[in-house]
Amino acid sequence: MRPRRLRPSALTVLGAVAAAAPLALGPAGPAAADTRPPAFARHAATAHGLTPVTELLAQRLLLADKVAAAKYGTATPIDDPVREARILDDVRTRAAALGLDPDAVAAVFRDQIEANKLVQRGLYARWDANPGERPTERPDLTKVVRPALDRITTGLLAALRDTERARSAPSCGPRLAVAAGWSASTYRLDALHLEGLVRALPSVCTGAR
Repeated sequence: MRPRRLRPSALTVLGAVAAAAPLALGPAGPAAADTRPPAFARHAATAHGLTPVTELLAQRLLLADKVAAAKYGTATPIDDPVREARILDDVRTRAAALGLDPDAVAAVFRDQIEANKLVQRGLYARWDANPGERPTERPDLTKVVRPALDRITTGLLAALRDTERARSAPSCGPRLAVAAGWSASTYRLDALHLEGLVRALPSVCTGAR
């Protein structure tokens, strides 16, 4: 029987973000300066082992903006089951080569795909309601966006390998929440991208409750 996964709740992550710094009111992106209080930095140090994972999750979510901009107003759908299945098959193969559980790794990437689509749908709704906010440029999905996603995939696989012990520990849930809060603050994730980050977390921890 597979162990139950620790799932940091939205409220837990929001609490960690609130401790880190207020959510940015402007566009999401890396913070210009670190204004987090020293007390939070001390707590974040205990989650340091998981921040390589949450940093990559935040970066992947920010790329959802470019994916959405590339697709918006075209016939290309947000959902692409064929490509999604191909990605999951690829990460299963690569996970096995790294000595990781292929199904557990595929579950992490399935959550990333769903988080990415959540952000895309949110952006579509925002742009539909506010035409002035619609993107003025269409990134090249094949030549620019997907190669960037592929680089993050490679990095995330390595981070999952390097954090395997931390992710299976009983303390993974709260440590992951703090790491997510740290990364959300670093990248100034707005409410939509924070919702995406919460959606990206459920399968990261693999330890039993």
